[in-house]
Amino acid sequence: MAIPETDNLIVRLTFEFSLLIIDYTERLEIQRRYVMANQLMKSGTSIGANVREAQSAESRADFVHKCKIAAKEAEETDYWLLLCHHAPSYENPGELLPRLLSIRKILSKIISSAHKA
Repeated sequence: MAIPETDNLIVRLTFEFSLLIIDYTERLEIQRRYVMANQLMKSGTSIGANVREAQSAESRADFVHKCKIAAKEAEETDYWLLLCHHAPSYENPGELLPRLLSIRKILSKIISSAHKA
């Protein structure tokens, strides 16, 4: 998986996660699970897009706001992935859930730290 070079952990993790979401949703589409694929594609890739946007925030408040949006998208993505995980007729999302948990924890720490600074 080729990713852009970056020393920023959350930017790298969310980009990698987006690539995995693309792969998973393509498999869901092959299985004709279009609604779930669409929901996951939008929320799952939005996490990284908002993290990336936060990197050029105009202020600390703007940075926190964009990180909070990323965290909300991560919560939504978690919901859709849990549905897939527990629905017997859906392909198991595998490593997506633990990766997302790591991203959620890091985002929480970033938001908490930015508020204290």
